[in-house]
Amino acid sequence: MAQALPAKAVFFDLDGTLINSLEDLADTTNDVLAGHNLPTHPVQDYRYFVGDGIHTMLQRTVPKGTDPALVDALVAQAKVEYGQYWARKTHVYAGIFTMLEQLQAKGMQLAVLSNKLQEFTTMVVQHFFPLQPFVLVKGSPEGGKAKPDPTMALAMAKELGLHPQEVLFMGDTRVDMETATAAGMVPVGVLWGFRPKEELLAYGARYLLEQPQDVLQYCGKR
Repeated sequence: MAQALPAKAVFFDLDGTLINSLEDLADTTNDVLAGHNLPTHPVQDYRYFVGDGIHTMLQRTVPKGTDPALVDALVAQAKVEYGQYWARKTHVYAGIFTMLEQLQAKGMQLAVLSNKLQEFTTMVVQHFFPLQPFVLVKGSPEGGKAKPDPTMALAMAKELGLHPQEVLFMGDTRVDMETATAAGMVPVGVLWGFRPKEELLAYGARYLLEQPQDVLQYCGKR
C-alpha cells in the first residue's frame, strides 16, 4: 500500500478529471466551424485541442494562418453556443461521487481549478455537483492568468491556509502537471481523462490513478 502523504486538500481539474465533457465541447466547436465553412474534426481530436482555455482551443481547430479577427469571432460564438448546450452529453465520471464523499470523510478540503471560463466552471459544478463539496471553485478569468501559470493555484492554497506541499493537484493533462509542479504541489495524474499516461509522466506526474478511489491511499486519516 502506498504511503499516505501529509495532504490536507485536493485541487481538481474539471474537464477530463471530474467530468467527461469532450463530446459537448467537440459538437459545439464543430457547429461553429461548420457555420463559417471551416473544416470540422473528429471528437477524439479534441482530446488535444482542449485544456488551455476556449481561445486556444479555437486556435488549434482552425487552419493555419486564419485571421485572428475571425478566431475572436469564433470564440465569441462558441461561448454563446456552449452556454446553451454544455450539458447535452457531458457526465460525471464513474466513481467520482464516491471518491469525493470519502475524501470529505477524511477531512480533506476539496477545490476546483479549471481553464474553463469562470462562468461556465461555476455553472457546470453547480449542475453536476449540487451538494457543493468544494470549498473553492475557480475558472479562468477573462484576461487573467490561466494554468499552467501557478498564480491561481497558489492564491487558492493561501486562501485556505495551506502550504503548497499540502495540496494534491489532480488532473488529466500536461497543463495540470505543470501547474502543480510550478506551484510546489503534488502532481497527480488521472488515467480516465483526455491524455495518456506518457504525457502525464513526461510533465511531472508523481502519482498516476487508474480510478478515482486510488487517490485515497495518499490521504491519511486526519
